Amino acid sequence: MTAAQADLPTDLQANYREMPEGLRLSTPDVADGAAIWRIARDSKVLDLNSSYSYLLWCRDFAATSVVARDAEGEVAGFITGYIRPDRPRTLMVWQVAVDHAHRGKGLAAALLDGLTAKVAGDREIDSLETTISPDNTASEALFTSYARRHGASVARTVLFDAGLFPDDGHEPEVLYLIEPLPR
Repeated sequence: MTAAQADLPTDLQANYREMPEGLRLSTPDVADGAAIWRIARDSKVLDLNSSYSYLLWCRDFAATSVVARDAEGEVAGFITGYIRPDRPRTLMVWQVAVDHAHRGKGLAAALLDGLTAKVAGDREIDSLETTISPDNTASEALFTSYARRHGASVARTVLFDAGLFPDDGHEPEVLYLIEPLPR
């Protein structure tokens, strides 16, 4: 159990996944930017941003992002997120990725639970958003199981139609709004 999870009321702790053995939840720092970029690149699913953007993310949005570290302190997975400026009680999850060596252990779910607990420990949040392309069944399963585990509903709407993207072949991005989050 993470420190943030321990701060939750006892009845909510049971709904939060613990980190897989040998891994710990941590706040990213700038030195993690390169590893996060590599994991995003190697995922073959995420839209890869510039390496510079991951460095900035680790500097400017570390409070709303998490990494999983192995026993040697290496990044095994990450979630980047931010608080919506026009909806200050909404956590927007930008990217989720787990290194190939750590897949299949429930790490993404534990990271998502850990991130939510961490952010909720610092501020009041009542909803979580993310976007998922229609072919990303793993992300769909991750976020729908998160909602189910926390007794929240999921509303889906197309946020960005495929025609809005300047690059050919980009699928639409479907907004998943998960609320209400437990307090």
